[in-house]
Amino acid sequence: MSTREENLKKINAELEMMSEEELEQVSGGNCYETSDDSRFLNVLLQDTKYHQCDRYGATKVFFCPSTIDDVTKSWQSLGITAELCGGGGSMNKYFLNGKEISQSDAWAHAEKLTGRHLTKAQWDW
Repeated sequence: MSTREENLKKINAELEMMSEEELEQVSGGNCYETSDDSRFLNVLLQDTKYHQCDRYGATKVFFCPSTIDDVTKSWQSLGITAELCGGGGSMNKYFLNGKEISQSDAWAHAEKLTGRHLTKAQWDW
C-alpha cells in the first residue's frame, strides 16, 4: 500500500504531464486564476508596503491551501477581499468595498494603488 506522500508524488507527476486544457478541466480553472494572481502580485508588490506573496503554480495551489492564504493576504493588503479557490467547480471572487468585481478590476485596482502597470511578460515568467 502506498503512503500519502507517494500518492501525491504520483498525482503531481501526472499533473505535470497534462496540457493546460486538461488541467483546466481537472481544477475548474480557479487554480490558474489563483496562480496568476500570485505571480502578478509577487512582481507588482516588490519593494512596496503591501504584502508580497510568493509565486505559485497551479499544481501547488491545488494541493497546498497555505498558498491560497498567502495570496489572500496580498489582496487584503490592497483593500480587496478575495475568496480564492484551489480546485473544484467554484471560481474566485473579488470584492472591493463590499461590491463584487472581476479579477481584471482587482488587478487594475492593485496597479492604481501601487502606481505601477505590468505587462503580462513582466509577471508571467
